[in-house]
Amino acid sequence: MTYRDAGVDIDEAQRALRAVAGAIRQTHTDRVIGGIGGFGALLRADFGGMELPVLVSSIDGVGTKTKVATMVGDFSGLGHDIVNHSANDILCQGARPLYFLDYFGCSHLSAPVFEAVVGGAAEACQRLGMALIGGETAEMPGVYHDDEVDIVGTIVGVVDYPKRLPRPEIEAGNLVIGLASDGLHTNGFSLARRALFEVAGYSVRDDMPDRSGTIGEALLRPHRAYGPAMLPLLEDGAPIFGLAHITGGGLYDNIPRVLPDNVRVLIEKRTWTPPAIFGLIQDAGQVNDVDMYRTFNMGIGMVAIVERSAADDIVARLHAAGENAHVIGEVQTGPHDVQIL
Repeated sequence: MTYRDAGVDIDEAQRALRAVAGAIRQTHTDRVIGGIGGFGALLRADFGGMELPVLVSSIDGVGTKTKVATMVGDFSGLGHDIVNHSANDILCQGARPLYFLDYFGCSHLSAPVFEAVVGGAAEACQRLGMALIGGETAEMPGVYHDDEVDIVGTIVGVVDYPKRLPRPEIEAGNLVIGLASDGLHTNGFSLARRALFEVAGYSVRDDMPDRSGTIGEALLRPHRAYGPAMLPLLEDGAPIFGLAHITGGGLYDNIPRVLPDNVRVLIEKRTWTPPAIFGLIQDAGQVNDVDMYRTFNMGIGMVAIVERSAADDIVARLHAAGENAHVIGEVQTGPHDVQIL
């Protein structure tokens, strides 16, 4: 008996890694020491110009979005999802990403799926200026179901400690800017799949009501990365006092993570129109508004709390950088919560 007889093909894993090695190497900056294949990844810690550099790390996964990718047969966006999600998380501390490590788990390795995911992660890392410095491929029959994948990532970034977010200037009178999402991003897929496919009986191949594409395409739109637009503003000293990445828990649970105890945020949902996929999910599952806004981002992927007098300029600069951003609410004196009206 061989390892392959037991369900694990080491040769296939090595062939798949060789196929994406070039894309991975393209992400390596001059700080990366060594190549692919070591027992640990090395990066030169050189943070010139920072008063007190502090490393910021985070780990996350793409959840059951992988099941929709399997239904559609398109895994090309999942690498972007995990990288961009992770980069947005550390952006909320004001951190610039340095390097990323990916985990790809499966029952039986499919080289095309692996290459699509890791190749996508490499593309996303290169766009964000960080290195895909290492990773793990785990082929575990009996742990994962056949044709199932699991995607997780760990990111490390750096911020100058005196410039970290959130800042103590958050107070009543600040305005709240919302940056548009591209759809569900990487949260709420268990509810979305239940409502759309189990309750309503839709297929991923069915057209969206607004004819913008199929339901599968709408669900698989990659997670948007806000660092390229937001980091230049932070570096220029724009009066941005807090950032909240709107992931699981939605606006209700994520915004309070950056608020002091003596203020609340009032959000006016009439100030933007959520993408059509959210309305389809709500109608299909008869989901109430509170559950929708606590499960999904509802079209707002990132929230910035800013000085009132600077809000218009910050919105204009975000628009110039390619983001759809606008004022969606304000900070008020009150309990440590969020109200959506």
